[in-house]
Amino acid sequence: MSIFARAGSRQAAARPASAEQDAGANPSRSHEASAPRADAPPPLPSRERVIVWGGIAAVTAISWLVLARMPMPPSGMNGGAMGDMAAAMDACGAAWSLRDAWLVLAMWSVMMAAMMLPSAIPMIEMYARMARGRAAGQGGSAWLLVAGYLIAWTGFAAAITAVQYPLERTRIIGDAMRMTPAAGGLLLIATGIFQFTPLKQACLTQCRSPLGFFLTSWRSGAGGALAMGLHHGAFCIGCCWLLMALMFVAGAMNLVWAGALTIFVLLEKATPWGGAISRVSGALMVASGIALSALG
Repeated sequence: MSIFARAGSRQAAARPASAEQDAGANPSRSHEASAPRADAPPPLPSRERVIVWGGIAAVTAISWLVLARMPMPPSGMNGGAMGDMAAAMDACGAAWSLRDAWLVLAMWSVMMAAMMLPSAIPMIEMYARMARGRAAGQGGSAWLLVAGYLIAWTGFAAAITAVQYPLERTRIIGDAMRMTPAAGGLLLIATGIFQFTPLKQACLTQCRSPLGFFLTSWRSGAGGALAMGLHHGAFCIGCCWLLMALMFVAGAMNLVWAGALTIFVLLEKATPWGGAISRVSGALMVASGIALSALG
């Protein structure tokens, strides 16, 4: 949690007047001494921007297509395919086999790529802008940055898979991988409260300010790109982990609900009103959670 606690203080150090002084005053941060200038880098040429946006759009579209084709529980989405996962999850509370666990992990990993990559486009494009024109070997690869980001979210997918198993065994999660109304209501309340916490706001600030993030966390080369992807992914997990857990409220394979959460995360992270959206949505989540719990 320490990387999140430092987010607010390090963000102020990213101002143009002090960025170069900070790098020179602290020799232990030698990997940041060669960071790009503090002023905003020039936009990408049209061709490179099309490559970046097109590549991310392709990966995102493929992820959604895989989700749409993935076998679903019998009472999940209307029109969902039947198959191995349906059989695995059909007997609620039954012990998972290793194959069952792998299927659930694959589902969550693909879902995180589909839901989180769109909101990461500003960060990926900023990296490409800052890396462009640097000395050979200094810029790294935007795709390694993406790889690091997705590795971080795959770690989250493994964690939520581990949490899902005991919740299914105790029948807190039932058919269609959906929580009981009482549990879903409590999760909504917890998520709504979290929207107001300093941890949420610190992580959201990092996600909303990719320039500030790179100025304070820049690492050179291909390994640096991978490390920064992991680092930024950790901030995004800190910002959105409870929002992703809300998939259990309507059913973890409910693609309409997944799409709605994807749009919400995009608005919160990539629009000028992200802070207000976070707070207003928090209040609405608490109210909705109380209403849902009453039904349970």
